[in-house]
Formats: sequence, structure tokens, C-alpha cells
Amino acid sequence: MTADPVHDGSDALGPSRAKIDSALRSVLCDVLGLEADDVAGFDADTGLFGHLPELDSMAVAGLLTELEDRLDILIEDDDVDGEMLETYGGLLAFAEAKVIEG
Repeated sequence: MTADPVHDGSDALGPSRAKIDSALRSVLCDVLGLEADDVAGFDADTGLFGHLPELDSMAVAGLLTELEDRLDILIEDDDVDGEMLETYGGLLAFAEAKVIEG
């Protein structure tokens, strides 16, 4: 019996939205030292840059580098702006777009 790629997120389209969300939450915990329970409560409107003291300009580089490694994406300097880091939803949408972009 073969696996159903629609349900396991391993099809040619890459990771599912849930897997990207999970990876992003994990990166926020690992890079910023945030508690998993706190990050689990983040929704699309949860403020990040300017709202989390742990996410300062120095931490952004580490966050983006770790996202590149875990999601197998490439983030160019031109891709980075304040808007994509403003909320959890913005960062998730950015990560999803980069995964789709390949």
C-alpha cells in the first residue's frame, strides 16, 4: 500500500502548511529561546518584531538562517522587510511562499 501524499505532506509540492507552521514554531523556540507553550499560542496576528524582546535585529539573521536550513529555502536580502517580520501570520505566509517558490 502506498502512502497518500495529500495527507502526509510529502508530495512534489513540498511540505504541507502544517509542517511549515510546525517548523516555524520550532525555529522560534530554538533560536529565540521562547517557551513552546507560548509559541503554540501564537496566531496570525501575534506580533513578532517590535513585540518580542528576544527578536531584535541581531536575532533576525539567526532566525532566517535557521528557516533556510529547516525548510530548504533561500532567503535573499531583498526578500527581507519589516512587514514579513511584523506578525506570526506574516512570517508564516513568507515561509510558505518561499517553499512554493522553491
